[in-house]
Amino acid sequence: QGQLVESGGGLVQPGGSLRLSCAASGFSIEYYTIVWVRQAPGKEREGVSCIRTNGESIDCVDSVKGRFTASRDNAKNTVYLQMNNLKPEDTAVYYCAARDGGAIQAMCALTYDMNYWGKGALVTVSS
Repeated sequence: QGQLVESGGGLVQPGGSLRLSCAASGFSIEYYTIVWVRQAPGKEREGVSCIRTNGESIDCVDSVKGRFTASRDNAKNTVYLQMNNLKPEDTAVYYCAARDGGAIQAMCALTYDMNYWGKGALVTVSS
């Protein structure tokens, strides 16, 4: 039975950086498209960044362009989200989700049912 586990969240000052990890077990991420999703207090979930099996990634929202980068290490069965120049509005619970195929834009829009979801990691950006 597969699962995803996020780690690397925490409290960071505005302008700081964090790297989130999403470790898979019970299945190989090599064959899955991964989307990073966040949910801020009182708001709906939104796709943040999505990465294809070939390593191509896209930003799902303009607010993270130039600041967030998704990457993957299939050998470690892990996906990462590097977050730089963090802002208070980035405060949210961050999730990773995996699906075996589908259009990357639809992944960003959370249109599909995902095969796996992590339980989330809290990122708080505050001085």
